[in-house]
Amino acid sequence: MVASNQLMPGMTVVINGKIYKVESCTKVTQAPGNPFIKTKLRSLETGNVTEKNFKLNQEIEDVVLEERRLEFLYPDRDKYLFLDIGNLEQVRVPSSIIGSKVNYLKEGVDVKALLYGQTVFSLELPEFLELMVVSTRAPKAGEAQAGAKIAQLEPGAEIEVPPFIEIGDIIKVSTQLEEYIQRV
Repeated sequence: MVASNQLMPGMTVVINGKIYKVESCTKVTQAPGNPFIKTKLRSLETGNVTEKNFKLNQEIEDVVLEERRLEFLYPDRDKYLFLDIGNLEQVRVPSSIIGSKVNYLKEGVDVKALLYGQTVFSLELPEFLELMVVSTRAPKAGEAQAGAKIAQLEPGAEIEVPPFIEIGDIIKVSTQLEEYIQRV
C-alpha cells in the first residue's frame, strides 16, 4: 500500500480491482476546502485515460508488474501464442494488447512482456528486427519520399525503402520508428 501523496508518474496501482498506470499526479490546495491529489490514470486493460481524485494520505494498493521474455510462436484466432522462456509455459496474448506490433511478429521473435499474475498488459518488440521483403510497389501520392518505394515485409508491415531493395532481400528495420535501417 502507498499513500496518495506518494504517487508518482509511472507507478502501477489497483483501484476497484482494475490496474492503472499513473500518468500524472498533482497536489491541489484550495483555500476553502481540503487539499487533495488529482491524478490521470491509464487503464492497462483498455488504454483509456481517466482522472481520479484522492484524499491526502488515502491508502492505495500499488502493484509491481513482472517483466518476462516471451518468444512468439503463432497466431491462434483472436489471440497470439507465446512461449515464456523462463518457465517454458505457453502464454496467450489478446490481439488488443499486441495492436499494430503484429505487423512485426514472426515465429521466433523474442519480446519483453509486462505481466500481473498471468495477465499480459504490454509487449515490447526488440528495437531492431531483420525481416524479408515479400513484395514492393511504387508509392501512392504523398506516401513516400521521391526515389523511394514501399516494401511489404514477411510479417505484414509496409515501410518505405530505397529503390535498390528487391523481393527476397533481408533488411534491418527499426520497430520503434517503423523505418528501414539497412540491407543485411
